[in-house]
Parts: sequence; C-alpha cells; structure tokens
Amino acid sequence: MKKIKKVLDGIAAVSSSSSVQPGIKENDIQETLQSEHFQLCKTVRHGFPYQPSSMAFDPVQKILAVGTQAGALRLFGRPGVECYCQHESGAAVIQLQFLINEGALVSALTDNSLHLWNLRQKRPAILHSLKFSKERITFCHLPFQSKWLYVGTERGNIHIVNVESFTLSGYVIMWNKAIELSSKSHPGPIVHISDNPMDEGKLLIGFESGIVVLWDLKSKKADYRYNYDEAIHSVAWHHEGKQFICSHSDGTLTMWNVRSPARPAQIITPHGKQPKDGKKPEPCKPILKVEYRTSRSGDPFIILSGGLSYDTAGRRPCLTVMHGKSIAVLEMDYPIVDFLTLCETPYPNDFQDPYAVVILLEKDLAVIDLEQIGYPIFENPYPMSIHESPVTCCEYFADCPAELIPALYSVGVRQKRQGYSKKEWPVSGGNWGLGAQSYAELIITGHADGSVKFWDASAITLQMLYKLKTAKIFEKCRNKDDKPNTDIVDEDPYAIQIISWHPESRILCVAGVSAHVMIYKFSKQEATSDISMIEVRLQYETNDIESPNGDPVQPLLTPGTSSTNSQPAIPQSHPSTSSSSSDGIRDNVPCLKVRSSSLKQSVGYQIELVVQLVWVNGEPPQQITSIAVNSAYELVVFGNCNGIAIVDYLQKTILLNLCTFELYGSNDPYQRQPKSPRKTRQPSGGLSDINEGSSTSEDRCKSPTSAKMSRKLSLPTELKPELVKESGEHQTKAHKKYLANDVSRRQQRRSHEFARSKSYPNFNIRDNSFSRSRSSSVTSIDKESREAISALHFCETFTRKNDTSISPCLWVGTTLGTVLVIALNLPQSGEQRLLQPVIVSPSGTILKLKGAILRMAFLDASGSLIPPAYEPWQEPNAPEEKDEKDKLKKRRPVSVSPSTSQEISENQYAVICSEKQAEVVSLPSQNCIHKQSITETSFVLRADMVAMSNSICLACFCANGHIMTFGLPSLRPLLDVNYLPLTDMRIARTFCFTNNGQALYLVSPTEIQRITYSQETCENLQEMLGELFTPVETPEAPNRGFFKGLFGGGAQSLDREELFGESGSGKPVRSLAQHIPGPGGIEGVKGAASGVVSDLARARLALDERGQKLGELDERTAAMLASAEAFSKHAHDMMLKYKDKKWYQF
Repeated sequence: MKKIKKVLDGIAAVSSSSSVQPGIKENDIQETLQSEHFQLCKTVRHGFPYQPSSMAFDPVQKILAVGTQAGALRLFGRPGVECYCQHESGAAVIQLQFLINEGALVSALTDNSLHLWNLRQKRPAILHSLKFSKERITFCHLPFQSKWLYVGTERGNIHIVNVESFTLSGYVIMWNKAIELSSKSHPGPIVHISDNPMDEGKLLIGFESGIVVLWDLKSKKADYRYNYDEAIHSVAWHHEGKQFICSHSDGTLTMWNVRSPARPAQIITPHGKQPKDGKKPEPCKPILKVEYRTSRSGDPFIILSGGLSYDTAGRRPCLTVMHGKSIAVLEMDYPIVDFLTLCETPYPNDFQDPYAVVILLEKDLAVIDLEQIGYPIFENPYPMSIHESPVTCCEYFADCPAELIPALYSVGVRQKRQGYSKKEWPVSGGNWGLGAQSYAELIITGHADGSVKFWDASAITLQMLYKLKTAKIFEKCRNKDDKPNTDIVDEDPYAIQIISWHPESRILCVAGVSAHVMIYKFSKQEATSDISMIEVRLQYETNDIESPNGDPVQPLLTPGTSSTNSQPAIPQSHPSTSSSSSDGIRDNVPCLKVRSSSLKQSVGYQIELVVQLVWVNGEPPQQITSIAVNSAYELVVFGNCNGIAIVDYLQKTILLNLCTFELYGSNDPYQRQPKSPRKTRQPSGGLSDINEGSSTSEDRCKSPTSAKMSRKLSLPTELKPELVKESGEHQTKAHKKYLANDVSRRQQRRSHEFARSKSYPNFNIRDNSFSRSRSSSVTSIDKESREAISALHFCETFTRKNDTSISPCLWVGTTLGTVLVIALNLPQSGEQRLLQPVIVSPSGTILKLKGAILRMAFLDASGSLIPPAYEPWQEPNAPEEKDEKDKLKKRRPVSVSPSTSQEISENQYAVICSEKQAEVVSLPSQNCIHKQSITETSFVLRADMVAMSNSICLACFCANGHIMTFGLPSLRPLLDVNYLPLTDMRIARTFCFTNNGQALYLVSPTEIQRITYSQETCENLQEMLGELFTPVETPEAPNRGFFKGLFGGGAQSLDREELFGESGSGKPVRSLAQHIPGPGGIEGVKGAASGVVSDLARARLALDERGQKLGELDERTAAMLASAEAFSKHAHDMMLKYKDKKWYQF
C-alpha cells in the first residue's frame, strides 16, 4: 500500500502540462536514508564567551571557567578541550568558585541562586541549586579544602552553605553585630569575604562603605574594625596573615596591619600625581580589583586594574603590575572585566610565586607572563578571534580534500605575530576526546573589515589556518573628499557579504557590500602584479528602449543571443574615472577605488580579478544577492535586484549583462513599469552587529522595487576581437580596466563538490524581524518589476526538452520563484579557449515555484549528486615554459564527472528548493515528478543538498526555527524539529548545512554554535568530547617548621563542622533559601539524554564511573596509609632523638 501511495503522490505532483517520460519510474531509485538516521543535537560552541561577567581558575586541575551575562558557562582546559553549559534562568553569572581539585564548581547568579556543577563528566551538569528569596547575593568565598561556602548579601549579612548537601547552616553573621557602634549608618553590601591565611577562625569582611571587620568565628564577635573614608572595591591578604590591602574608589590602595586598626600602615596612589607641598594626591579612577602575591625569591607583586588619573581621557584600560620599585602599566584593547593571578600553590598561607595573570576583557582573553622581562603575553591557542572584526557571513565544508588543511596552514603560519612568551600555555587541564571523525572540515568566515578567515574545524575543534585581507587591493580614503563614492553603505565598505569557494580547485569568489566581486586563486609562491579590474553597469530602466528622439534603437545582439530574447545594445566607451558628469550627476563610478600601483601578494590567496558595479546616472549600484564561480569554465556570475552579469575571468571580459526580465525574452509573464530614480543609501548595518545595538535605514529592509533601472547592452559578436585588441591600448601602467562588453573562454570540466551559491532574504534590521521581498501571492506590479537574482548554479545537463545530450549551462533562480537556463558554448581547450569567445544564450524558463529560489542541484539516474565541473588546483605562478603553446598543451585535463558517460536514454533530476517548497524535475522532459510543500506560514532561510550516509538529502532551516530534512529524489520528510526560534538576523545570515549531518550558525556576535542532525554523530559525541577533570594529586601543604609547630606559630585550623553544623549552630531559617536538586549526577545526565545512547551503553557508562570512583577511593586509601606510615616513622625517630635529653636541653 505504501508503494501505491507513493506512486499516486508522484503522479499528483506532475504538472498538468507535462507528461511522464517513458521508462522513468519513481521506484527506480532506492533511497537508503530513513528517519532513524536523523537526530538533532548541539555539539560544541567555539569563540569568545559573549559579554563575560566573571572568571575562576583551578590551580591544581588548571581549568579556567568564564561566566557571562546571559547565564552561560564556558570551561577551558588545554587547547582543544572546551565545554559550554547554560543556566536555565539565563541570569548573569556574578561569581564562580572552584572546589579546587574536586571536579566541581559553584556559580552565583544575579537571580540570587547558587548552583553546584559536576565537572567529572564530559557534559557538566548541576548537582544542586539553592535559591535565596529574601536577600541578594553580592559575594561568595570558599576556602581551600573546605565544604563551607560563605555567602555575602546586599544587606551586609553572611550566610554559610554546606556545598556537599547545598543546605544552609544556622550560623549567620549579621551586619549590625559585625560593625556594632563603629558606624551610625548601614555599611552597605558585602564586597569581600576571606579567611586569614594563618588562622581559619578569623574571617575578614569588607563592606562597600569602607568598613572592614575581622570576625572571630568561634567567639562570634569582631576582633578588629578598620575604617576608611572611601568605598572599598576589593581586599587581598599577605600570605603570612599579618597584613592586607584594600582598593578604593578614589584610586588609592590602603595597606593595613591586622593588629593596628586605627589607621592604614601605608596609603598608595599608583597613578596619582604627588603634590610637592605634601597634600593629598588628586583623586583617580576607582581601583576595581587588587591582588597581593608574595614571591619566595624576591619582592611581592601588587597587581591592580583601574586607578588611572582622570586627566588621562581617551587612554585605554590598563592593568598595573607593581613589583618592588618598578611599575608596569599594560594597556588593553578592551575594558577589563576581571583578572586572576596564577600561582604555583593552592595554599593561601604559603609563598604564592605568581607566574602569570589571566585578564578577562570584554571581547578578549589575555594571559601575561610574569616571569619574563617586559611581561609578554602568551599566544592564545583558543579560537577567540572569530569576532576580531564582526562576522558578516560564513560557509561550512565537511569531507574536504585531505591536503587542503596542510596547504592553508603552511601559508597561514607565516602570518603569525612575533614576541609571544616562549612558555607553554598555562591553562593545560583536561584530556582530548577520541576523535571518531576521520574527514576534514573547514569553516570560512567573512568579516566587516573585508577579511576572510579559514578555520580547521575537524574533530569538533576549531583552529584558524589562514586570513585573507581583501581590503588591501583598494586604496584607503585619506580625506573626506575621497569618500563620496562609498556612501552606498553607511560604514564598513569592504564587508564581505557572500562567499563561494571550491575545495578541489581552491578558487575563492567573494562579494562585498559595495557591489564588488573578487576572484582569488591559491598560490604557494609570492607574486607582484597589477590588479585587473572590470566595471559593470548593471542598472536598468524599463522605459528607455526608445532613443531620445523617439526612434527605436537598432538591436545589437549579445553573443549567442537573438533579438527575441535580448534587448538592443549600445557600445560603451572606456569607463570614466570622474566622480560626476558635467551636470554633477555621478555616473560610471565604482564605489571603491582599486589600487593603481602594483601589489605584492604573499603566498596564499592572490587576487585574479575585481569586478565592480558602477553608479548610473546618479544612482548607486544595488548590492549583490547571489554569486557562483566555476574553475572549469573559468566563469563567474553574479546578480542583484537589477539583473545578472557573467564574466570570463580568464579573458577578463563580460559575456552577459542583462536585466532580469530580459532573460525571459518575449515570454515575460509579468507586467513591468518604470520606476522613478531613488537617491537613498543602502546601510551596511546588520552585517556588523557585534555591538547588537546598531539601527539602520529601513530602505534595505524593503522589497528592492523602488530603485531605478537603466539599460546596459552588449556589443555584436563580430566586434569582439577588435574590442579585445583596443582595450589593451587603454590599459594603464599600474592597473588594467577592461571594457564591459568583451568575450571569453574555457573547456568543459567536472567536479566532486557541489557549487555553493548564496541568496538572502531581506531583513528588517531595526525591529529584528523579517520583511519578505517576494511571495507567490504578491500581485503588486511595483514588486514584480524588481525581480532579483537569488540563486545561481553551473552544471552540465539537458538545456531544452528535446536535447539528447548534456551541455554546460547556468541555471538562474529569481525571487519570484522562476528558474531560467542560460546555455554556455565553450571553445575547445588550449589556445582556442584563450582566443575564442564563450557564447552565452538565455534559453527561457524551465519552471515556476512558490517563493524565491534558494538552492539548485542535480542528480544522475542513480540518484547520486552531480557536482559542477571543476579543474583540479595547480600552481598558478609556476615558471613559464619556453614555448607558450607547449604550456597550453600541458594544461591539466578536465576532471570528468560520472554524467559524461551517460547514455542518451538516461536522464537527470533537477532539485530546486524555494522559500516555500521543493520540486524534483526530470530532465530532459522537464516533468515535475515530486513536489513538497516545506512551509506555509513561514519561509525557508537556508537550504542545502548534502551528502549523508552514502546518500543525498535536502536540509532546510526555516524562519520559524524548524530544521527539516527530505529524502531525494522522493522529497520524503525525514526530520522536522522545532530547534531555534529566530530572534535576530545574525542566525539567518550565518546558518549553513554541510555534508555528514553537520551545521552551524553564529549564536552570538563572538561565538559559533555547531550542531548535528546525524544520529551516528549524536551517538559518538560522548566519545569525541574532551574530559575536563583528570585525577591529579593535591600538592603537599607547606611545611610549618619545628619551632612554629612547637610554639603555635603556624596556620591555625578550625573545626568548621562543629561550628557550622546543625549541632553547633542550630537550624537555619527555612524561608531564607530553597534547595532545588539538580539533574547533574552521571546517571541523571545520561538518563536525560535519552536516545543518545542505549540502555546497555548507559549501564556500562554508570559501571565505568563507579569503577573510576572505587579506583580513586583505593588510591586515596593507599596514600593515607603511606602517610600514616611515614608519620609513625617520623614520630619514632623523634622519640629516639629526644628521649635521653633533659627539658632544658630542648
């Protein structure tokens, strides 16, 4: 019955005007993908934590934790070991405290909740939570090797929490009891809590108003109170417990002797100007944090943030390192959120011997080496430079050629900065996972400053390989007079908008917001050359068919076209370089000025050609909406809301330059009316949204129907050779401008990678919503008159219904849902390809879908994906042969795809996906054999045909947050998950699918989130993830020495259990805080992740965990036994040494 139903569905999907091709049956292709092959889950998150708010470090495990304002928790170990967690409430993290070497972490949030995280599993989870209901948490302190957490509140009280059970103790330190009569007013919130390094029974409490209290926990009263006029921001102890230092709001540091509370022992203003008359220094900015670290071999370190003088306006944020008499001021690129000093010992009562400082900035993480002269920084091994310039677009490639990553790394390693610390990165905890993936993965990101970054994303890690700066091919504006042409965008004129890259040929094509397209070739040799450039007039009016005197213009044919489907053409002179015409209207001027001097290009990607759209009669060019490049044909095509242009980048000529409606010829189904000129700017806002607050003009959000069109027509074929010759005479010494109507070149090649051409919907950036530019239900002539190019795809297929063989062609999709075909007639390879023109001829409409066309692909008769033709990469700067003809003959042969050997009777299938639906069309009959409605109430943002489990499927991401997959060619629904409600355009702009069930998007301006929709990857994910916690023996406590042990001069311990337990302190107030058990045990977490592993696997995992715990218990027991034996031996030796001595001989 199922087979009958499928056949009936297929018949129903066939259009009424077409017939089923004889010999083609729907069931001929056996599809292997089933719904059980799909499951959606997040894998890893890369990048810098967005809007960080707090930080902590485990000095034994060597793990770094960063909390954010959105309640996220990022944990970092050695390079390649990262973890992302999220608090459900989304409240900001105000403080983090490690249970040092215990594999646990306490987080305090602004919603007055405490959470205990279990880090002994690959995906950390919450074990316990405690929600305060009557007081707001301001500060927490957990002493080393203690289970009692001190929690300070806004009211000035201190509560104590047992971190094992996450319950409150009945012991409370009330603010009025702590200050008594030392102040007539409330001392303010708690800003600091710490115990005396040498006496655990003494607790130092800092109030915001400037009062510091040393509290005796046993006697429950204050020993000393220290008063200062300025508000306190932080407090730090000297390791001997006899001094502490406070930082204040007036930029001063006060040093206090514990037993001298009357006045500070010393007052320091690190950045204050000292008056000669002995008066108080001028106040400075607040010192937000200070740390006091002693060194066994020299002077102590006093490290602080803030405190700069108020007269240093515009100075960057600084970290100050005071060491002896030297003061080093280290400028930072961003404001300092927090910093931590990394020390050799976790014990607070020993010399700390600091070796590094971790500085958490608003948009970066820096680590300073304190042991080398000049305090150099460590090279950050984490992928935290994603947002160095805001990400504007990205592409994801899985299962790339294996040699690509070494090739990109070899050219990228030369770009690395010098002067880093030579020591190893100090955050070195955790272990790598077992990488089950054996294929290479690459991520390419485009940025607002025009840079393009290549990242190695293999095995769920991320490492930058190579950075390309596209802006260097343009001249920078030195004054305001040079900038008039760039006002097509408000800012970031070099921003990358679309990326098209072919892994096998290594050809890179990018489109920028200033209506420019750049083609790059990869080379391992340096080169110096002029920059080749083509200027294109791609702006049209529908009513300028007649000449000014009323006589119709005589038709001049585009190469390979006829007057029935191509409008007349007017020859264009050499593009003007002036910014305006005689009447002041800007015309024939590109938005950016290409460098006129020769450019030295380093190894890596080197510019091959720049194509720029120019102003037309005072109207700026419209931004490019879709691009495609093919290395076998050596053609690049791009389009916008005005039309389409095909460029031969071998001969540097334009083959086709037409308005979109001209592609229809006489069969245009739409009525079009001329539009009045529009002189508005197109904002680039929304591309550069790292600040998340930029608002832009609404013009870009509108349907692109209100801009002016103007006709640009091509020259007849007979004039092309002469024009090529003449254009050479116009070339300047520095760089070459090619006229817009030349002809071009190359043989038919094949490929093994699906060409990616990208299209975007229009976004209403101001209100973070979407405004659809096209819809099948739109009847407005105004909107239909501006049909944009939304998808482009090079292929070798049947161009027309009666074709008996395949040929190179270009499929074009528009925002009105139309698919058109342009046939490509390529000369023979070799010398003819260099000299003979490529003939392009629009062949009319193939089909019409509902919604804008997003993606197109082709399947062969067996259902396998047919990749576009390509030429394998070869070094473009190889030494020239003596005989140029020999060189041409030695050109590498064309790669042949499986479709070349097809019999005439075999057919192909075209898969077309629009914003609303998908269709599978049989070729050459052009019968629609399958049709699938994807969404009625929303629209598809991204669609890709991807390889998975030795088969092919269509993957879609909708604006309503649904991720869906469909089998090919039947378009059977296989997966539909409501994954991610679309909250802003960043996700829509960066979401992309790739092979093997992988996908990614920019989850914040600084972070990439990778997900998988593959069941196999979900099952293997647990093994692939790294481990944060590794069993490490805690360092030995400092030796107290014989005399200190004899006379009580060492650190004093405290029985906190007796003091804070229920027997000693009574029961706590029940209404003060609520205990919430978490899901975070190993069994709980694995149970919550049902479907990821089977019951048997979960049982095995639980057994392994139990075995690990038993092993750790056994190790601890053995260690305790060895310690006891050593102590017994030491005691016996002492007894023998002193047993015959008199008391006065000691």
